[in-house]
Amino acid sequence: MKINRIRDAICYCVKSKTWKIMRICCFLIFLGIAQSWATDSYAQHARLTLKMEDARLIDVLDEIEKQSEFYFVFNQKLLDVERKVNVAVKDKPIEKVMEQLLAETDATYEIKDRLIILSTQKVEKSPAQQSKKVKGTVKDENGQPLPGVTVIIKGTTNGTVTDIDGNFFFVSIPDNAVLTFSFVGMKTLELPVEGQSTINVTMQVDAIGLEEVVAIGYGVQKKSDVTGALVSVSAEKLTSRPVSNAFEALQGRAAGVDITSNERPGELGKIYIRGVRSLTATNSPLYVVDGVPIMSASSIETINPRDIETIDILKDASATAIYGSRGANGVIIVTTKRGKEGRLELNYSGTFTLENIVDKSPAMSANDYITWRRWAYYNSAPDVYTATGDQPTYDNDKKVFGGAGMDQTAYNNIMSGWNDDHTSWDGSKVVDTDWTDFVTQTALTQDHTISASGGTKKMNAYVSFGYLDNKGTQKGQGYERYTGKVNIDISPKEWIKLGGNVNASWSEQEYGFSRTGQASSSGPNTIYAAAKAIGRFALPYDENGDIINTPGNMGGNGSVYTIIDEWTKSQDQRQITRVLGSFYAAVDFGKVLSVLDGLSFKLHFGPDYRNYRKGIYIDNSSAVRLGSAGSYASLANRRDLSWTLDQQIDYTRTFDKHKIAATLLHTASSWDIETSGMSANNISKESFKWNAMGSVDLTASESSAKMYSGLTERALESYMVRFNYAFNQRYLLTVTGRWDGSTQLAEGNKWDFFPSASVAWRMEQEEFFKSIAVINQLKLRFGVGTTGNSAVEPYQTLGGISSFYVPFGAGGGNTQGYTTNEPYYTASKNFNRMANPNLGWEKTTQYNIGIDYSLLDNRIYGAFDFYKSETKDLLMDVSIPTITGYAKTYDNIGKTKNHGIDITINVVPVKTRDINWDLGISAAYQKDEIEELAYGKQDMVDNEWFIGHPLNVYYGYECEGLWQKADATEMAKFNANGHDFEPGKVKPVDQNNDCVIDEKDRVILGQQNPKWTLGISSTLSFFKDFEFSFLMIGRMGYMVSTGGEGQLGLFQQREIDYWTPSNTNAKWQKPILSTSGGDSYASLLGFKDASFLKMRSISLGYNIPSNVCNRIGINNAKLYVQAINPFTVYSSVDWLDLDLGTSTTFNRSWVLGINIGF
Repeated sequence: MKINRIRDAICYCVKSKTWKIMRICCFLIFLGIAQSWATDSYAQHARLTLKMEDARLIDVLDEIEKQSEFYFVFNQKLLDVERKVNVAVKDKPIEKVMEQLLAETDATYEIKDRLIILSTQKVEKSPAQQSKKVKGTVKDENGQPLPGVTVIIKGTTNGTVTDIDGNFFFVSIPDNAVLTFSFVGMKTLELPVEGQSTINVTMQVDAIGLEEVVAIGYGVQKKSDVTGALVSVSAEKLTSRPVSNAFEALQGRAAGVDITSNERPGELGKIYIRGVRSLTATNSPLYVVDGVPIMSASSIETINPRDIETIDILKDASATAIYGSRGANGVIIVTTKRGKEGRLELNYSGTFTLENIVDKSPAMSANDYITWRRWAYYNSAPDVYTATGDQPTYDNDKKVFGGAGMDQTAYNNIMSGWNDDHTSWDGSKVVDTDWTDFVTQTALTQDHTISASGGTKKMNAYVSFGYLDNKGTQKGQGYERYTGKVNIDISPKEWIKLGGNVNASWSEQEYGFSRTGQASSSGPNTIYAAAKAIGRFALPYDENGDIINTPGNMGGNGSVYTIIDEWTKSQDQRQITRVLGSFYAAVDFGKVLSVLDGLSFKLHFGPDYRNYRKGIYIDNSSAVRLGSAGSYASLANRRDLSWTLDQQIDYTRTFDKHKIAATLLHTASSWDIETSGMSANNISKESFKWNAMGSVDLTASESSAKMYSGLTERALESYMVRFNYAFNQRYLLTVTGRWDGSTQLAEGNKWDFFPSASVAWRMEQEEFFKSIAVINQLKLRFGVGTTGNSAVEPYQTLGGISSFYVPFGAGGGNTQGYTTNEPYYTASKNFNRMANPNLGWEKTTQYNIGIDYSLLDNRIYGAFDFYKSETKDLLMDVSIPTITGYAKTYDNIGKTKNHGIDITINVVPVKTRDINWDLGISAAYQKDEIEELAYGKQDMVDNEWFIGHPLNVYYGYECEGLWQKADATEMAKFNANGHDFEPGKVKPVDQNNDCVIDEKDRVILGQQNPKWTLGISSTLSFFKDFEFSFLMIGRMGYMVSTGGEGQLGLFQQREIDYWTPSNTNAKWQKPILSTSGGDSYASLLGFKDASFLKMRSISLGYNIPSNVCNRIGINNAKLYVQAINPFTVYSSVDWLDLDLGTSTTFNRSWVLGINIGF
């Protein structure tokens, strides 16, 4: 029945001539939708035929809705819908039917086209005729009218319901009366009349949302009835700050969900739900979009965040087990927006963002670098380079900065710091060039979305179009995306529904400078890093104005190349076309035969098509290729095509205090990937890029031409059953079982069963709790379940072969041969793994106990969850004796476990008529541990896996700082055993005190994954129209490795505090000239304990008053400004942005946004 669906009946129209052009465009785009609204009154023409005896009033109303397009709004507290009535009409208008139904009662009705409002008092047509009255309008926070709001005189049963325009009216109401306003999904509001004749009300969304419907997998459920660990993030929170993808929008919003950031346009961070469990298999969650489990390489980043209605995150196994093998690492369910019944609603959202790169640790200035380099040369050979860094001489500088192949321009710039007689040095005379200025820019990002929604009783539709242009702060980087979404839901008959969603996107990413094509895998991976690596004493142009290819080259550091115009010399372009569909047909058998009431069937089909193209061209003049032969180009293509077909039967019935629900499901999924690619050197023309690979001379060895293609197929079939039971709305039970069969596993092990069960007790429903006024909600939950993981590459249980050519063919030619692994023809890194015919499922069993709470009239609410999981039969890639002919194989070996706590606390510290402050805290603690490995309780040191320790750790030597002169005696003992320690070098810890640093001294230094994650959000609404909010994120209790500071004395160095004889308490070791590694233990200083708390965003918004909006012909509008990454509250490593890992740079953004509803 369509009771309380009144919000779908909100209607709007655009009146102002200001928006005439936009209205015309929108009319053409959405003509098909707009035609479904009639301009004349439906009630004037509708005729009904009914004959029902001794029937409940609610059943009669339901029958009227089935026969017609009418729908009713009323409050069951005001209207006795269980009352038995008789009705007999034939081809009569609705007025005649209502007169019979409401005869001899105090109930009245009002008809507004298809909407019928039932009330216990007369809804006056002419309120001016009454001598004593109270009237008003109820709106939501966006200024939109709220129809269907129940308004009751407190302490009585007298009340009414707001009409389609949100208006209400009372007659003869006492001056001291208090009016109670209530609406599903909104906070109940009480206001005293105090002699007022007009009371206008703004209702706020109920943050707790006990009646809110959340996605639980293959269905929905009221939040109050959920028994598993689940967190829901609404569209309002997802779009509270401008983001290019839904991953960023989730950051800091859900306890137990850790999301890292990535500043490269079009790139994504990582996401983990409740930590990690697997050593070599994936730890990524499953994504489900509109009921379709995602299997392609793209997940939800191609979906416009403004097209998302909600994101529900299933965290514990009792909730995720319904997805069986794919739910082991948590499930993220994305529900996109759908059309709503009512007149056409048109919305526009747009943002303009200015971004600049910020470096927390810039490179040394020219003068500082010159001093540092002098020290490096002196420390390497004080008998050759006799001047110290702080007491330079002209002759010594000629040796330090001169040499074969030197950059004469840079050398002259350095020597300009000496006076004419070469006796005095002034570093300020040296030109200081900040090379990063050449490769950075103020980036403008614009994001626009226009959408339309509406429909009739039998058809609803939603259409949107989005455009994102994300310019990078580093030249050569950028991301452009077009998105489109169409949703149509049709109900031609009351017993059948058909519908479909299509989310389509096309994106083009300019990846920018990368390591692709570089001779060394350790080179810079961004153009900013490449620019930062060039000495600031070097100049970009010589005295003739020509580009210097190797700026600053002197004394052996000739591998640094200019980055001037680099973004025109190299290109890494990636395009993705994605179409994700979701189509369904649902039949309600209960509306065909009453004996089948509660039984329904749903057929759901979800195709997912993705095409990826990656083209790379690097000119031989690029900083990447200088020193290498010729240009380089490559072209890679990948096509993903997957589909999921679900056949689902649901049965739901309520018997007195008992409610049961059952689901039976058969689902099948298929996924195939086609790949192809080619690459070559010496592209004949720059303009060819990767588009004319046929012009390459394939016979020339210097072309290094390569090509490949491949096809990978996999499939999954499943059967699932779920049973829900509720007694008296307080005792809840959910039991699920799922059988999964995967093609990736071996025969005899392809199928397995994954069960789960959970219970909940709504304690606030007990009589003994109802007297405790401080408690509004208290629900205790417990769940246990088992999920699987089959995330290994296909065909690993079959074994592979490699092909090669040998010169034994007829006529002296080559002939093709095949082998498993042939060292002479196959590189070891390409060796095939030995097939394992017994490979089976990796299984995780998780236990969860949780409490949902709400206190002090919903001023404090949230949830606490404690979980423990155990994973066994790990899918491990293990080494085996090469005598077998193989180096590795996959096997089910080992056990891990983890446990943790999820904490959600929401507080409303201030709640007055003019000010409302909401504060939310999402925190999570997790600890993982290895229990068994390939050899039982024995560590696997080569893999850095240790029994009783976290899955991901740093293993190496501890550090005691730096050696000092006072340590001379101790250093002598080590040096006598072959070490070369001296003051200013790194001092490793000798764990066994044998004066030798070797493998016996290596220990576990710390864990790589954070123990704690934190999100803090706050929203302050004041004077109705203004809104101030912020979001902070943090991680605590882990370690990062920066790699230390090599300080080899050759290449540009970031500004650091390094050791000198006069600065012995420095943070870093002394620089030493070296081309082969410098201080052997320099990297030990790079291990840092990591914790941070970062202000992610600050926002100030203004909701334009409704009267102003009405004058300009719009329904609502909001303007806002935001700062993204404005500052860091705390960081244990002040020169890193720990949110980005070990990056010293981040982007700071300033945003102007506008939302308009028509």
